[in-house]
Amino acid sequence: MPHGAVISIVDDDESIRKATKRLIESVGLTVEDFPSAEDFARFGRPQESACLILDVRLPGISGLEVQSQLIASNCQVPIIFITAHGDEQMRARALKAGAVDFLQKPFTEKQLFKALNPFVTKHINLDEPPPSPARTQPHKFGFDQIIGVSPVMLEALRLARRVAESEVSSILLQGESGTGKDLVAKAIHYSSRRSDQPFIAINCAALPSHLIESELFGHEKGAFTDAKARKEGLLEQANDGGTILLDEISELDINLQAKLLRVLEEGSFRRVGGLKDVAFNTRVIAASNRDLNRESEVGRFRLDLYYRLAVIQIDIPRLADRGDDILLLANHFIAASTHNGRQSITGLTPEAVNAFRLHDWPGNVRELRNVIERAKVLEDSELISTRYLPRGMVPDRAENARRARASVIDMDGSVSLPPDGICLHEVETSLLKQALGRAGGNQTHAAEFLGLTRDQFRYRLKKLQEGQKTGAGADGRSRAAVRTRELNSAKPR
Repeated sequence: MPHGAVISIVDDDESIRKATKRLIESVGLTVEDFPSAEDFARFGRPQESACLILDVRLPGISGLEVQSQLIASNCQVPIIFITAHGDEQMRARALKAGAVDFLQKPFTEKQLFKALNPFVTKHINLDEPPPSPARTQPHKFGFDQIIGVSPVMLEALRLARRVAESEVSSILLQGESGTGKDLVAKAIHYSSRRSDQPFIAINCAALPSHLIESELFGHEKGAFTDAKARKEGLLEQANDGGTILLDEISELDINLQAKLLRVLEEGSFRRVGGLKDVAFNTRVIAASNRDLNRESEVGRFRLDLYYRLAVIQIDIPRLADRGDDILLLANHFIAASTHNGRQSITGLTPEAVNAFRLHDWPGNVRELRNVIERAKVLEDSELISTRYLPRGMVPDRAENARRARASVIDMDGSVSLPPDGICLHEVETSLLKQALGRAGGNQTHAAEFLGLTRDQFRYRLKKLQEGQKTGAGADGRSRAAVRTRELNSAKPR
């Protein structure tokens, strides 16, 4: 049930705007969203809003101009700025003018609620959100727990919701491995009238070929050597109104495919060694990472079973085709947990965001989750950088480094000395400072730019600081000249 607080969102990026709206509404707050400042001026209620979430860059009037107009009209609504293009100067200007926070896209759920909490605590405490059905009933899983705002994913979920509300008995989910077919199957079950009955998932590829028939259909006592008692199969355990997920159904033996077809056609089956039919009243959801129609054309899957399963076929899209869902999912996995008691990673660097958007994600959501988990363990700063991303995600890193080195170092490995000479101390000082600046002050990363270990970098930095205290920088050139004469005089004649 919505609470009294109204949160206004102004952002021309529809995917970010809708995702933020859905997230805030999930804790019971009322949200009004607008694609432009002009629409907000026409239809918004700034005086009644508990908080305004405002994008900096908008078509027409910018977010900073909206802030100025609100101040001029004596409107005291708290403003949280969001942007994908922010810098410190812009942030300082916004905060100085009265903004309460400044979030860099993509921001996490934790960052958003932390910024909102001071302005809605009289309505709801976002630090302690009310228990959701997923918390009070951990076995339940609904469509609202599937993250995605891209058109292709929303269309797949729209169809899945329609199916869940129907009484159709056979559903086929097709999509690459790691796209989340099992989650869609769970959401269909727990959003249907069958939700109080069992949901049983079977991975057809994981069952031993010599046991799969007994595991699926069960067996009678004495049906084979080790059958010392009657056993219910997995189909029977989901019977009486439940749902069974046959994952990787393309791996099912062709002979068992015929038996499964008989079950679906006749609504009954027999245990191995049994003479009596067992009534079958279960919804069957089949999932495959292969195109079953194409598999049937080459004889690896029964065409009649394909038609029987595909009463409703739902194609789950590849992650690479889901646009901004990639960053939404990345932020979800970032916020999901911490590792070894360390402070949680809070987001991605701009370079990492770009790498995530450009990557093809052959392993889909499963690959994305593993990339985040790996980075959260290895990263030593609050933002995930490209440093700990898999090599395939940053393919040009080594080539860019080679080209950068080639622009400074000759083919024979030497550095060209200017005709008038150069102060080595000044060169080293400049390189150390450039490396630190490029690494954002991180000495480990700065050391990598110069091909040094962290300890070597710290030693050189310490020597530099000591030299500055003694005035080494002021007369470095003369000292270098003296040192050169000393070296020349030391040569054997």
